Amino acid sequence: MFRFLTAGESHGQCLTALVEGIPAGLKINLDEINRQMARRQKGYGRGGRMSIETDKVDILSGVRFGETMGDPITLRVVNKDWENWTDRMSVMGTPTWTKVTAARPGHADYVGIKKYNREDIRDILERSSARETAARVAAGAVARQFLEACGIKIVSHVINIGGVKANTDNIDYANLQPNNSDLNCNDAQAEDKMREAIRDAGQAGDTLGGTFEVVVQNMPIGVGSHIQWDKRLDMQLAGAMMSIQAIKGVEIGDGFDYANHPGSQLHDEMFYNEDKTVYRKTNHAGGIEGGMSNGEPIIVRACMKPIPTLMTPLHSIDIESKQEVLACKERSDVCAVQAASVVGEAMVALAITKAMIDKFGSDCMVDVLQNLQAYNERIKG
Repeated sequence: MFRFLTAGESHGQCLTALVEGIPAGLKINLDEINRQMARRQKGYGRGGRMSIETDKVDILSGVRFGETMGDPITLRVVNKDWENWTDRMSVMGTPTWTKVTAARPGHADYVGIKKYNREDIRDILERSSARETAARVAAGAVARQFLEACGIKIVSHVINIGGVKANTDNIDYANLQPNNSDLNCNDAQAEDKMREAIRDAGQAGDTLGGTFEVVVQNMPIGVGSHIQWDKRLDMQLAGAMMSIQAIKGVEIGDGFDYANHPGSQLHDEMFYNEDKTVYRKTNHAGGIEGGMSNGEPIIVRACMKPIPTLMTPLHSIDIESKQEVLACKERSDVCAVQAASVVGEAMVALAITKAMIDKFGSDCMVDVLQNLQAYNERIKG
């Protein structure tokens, strides 16, 4: 069984991830984990927090001499800004700081204080903040090292920011490579226009959302299942992506475009090559049929809404005075779609890791890789 949990607040002492179920004997590269952490902090349009924090991961358990032992892995990311928040975020003592009472539309603020019976919105916003995704990326970086040992790679790219769309014609998803630009977009001309749109939004005190794709390459056939709803791989991937803060829509393959065309144009026909290996000329299904991987690249697309913390605040209410006010302002980004694409990679890695471990075992890497090799031999052709 594979699972993970995160803990911690945006301005608390640290963020923590607990990862359980990674097989023993997996080599862990801490530098690669920290490289993924740095990727999450990049991006044109990011806010002032990125100049304060340089996220580094400490591994507190589960790894010995660079190799997993089979027990839970504890990952810690220290919040450097904590020293400026000890009065407002103290674990014990009496609060002396002014409460946050002006709720932000589009955030968890109002619903959270109602649900949990709190009087200070900070009790909600600290945990609902996208800062929590730093812990997810740390956990996902461990998961993707497991997947890479199994021959599986994960890559993402941004395809739309604020209505500026990248050219996605003729993309070779099986060989799509990582992009190290500050917007993670493979279309340089569109990327320039995206930066301009972000700059204009920032000057207006506004924010922008967008769309990105996460691609899983070299995925074995038959991971997931059609037998029960919760074993379907597409369900697990969609749920993982929708769990990311500000994600409001998820598609797999052609997604909602299926509604616009007849089935004769959208189902991926199968052919035999000379050695009787099955191949397809299209991948409208995005690598998943009947809840199972079909051997084609898995393509998951997610839409991120504009960040609800605006420097030109929206009309809202004060939960204490019961007056109509402008929403509170917290330090925030103008656009974080590039960062969301990195978080998307992490969540896809975690979901795929769970599905792979469910199928091939979790005790030790020797058994996992032997099981995977034997399975691939059996299903050849």
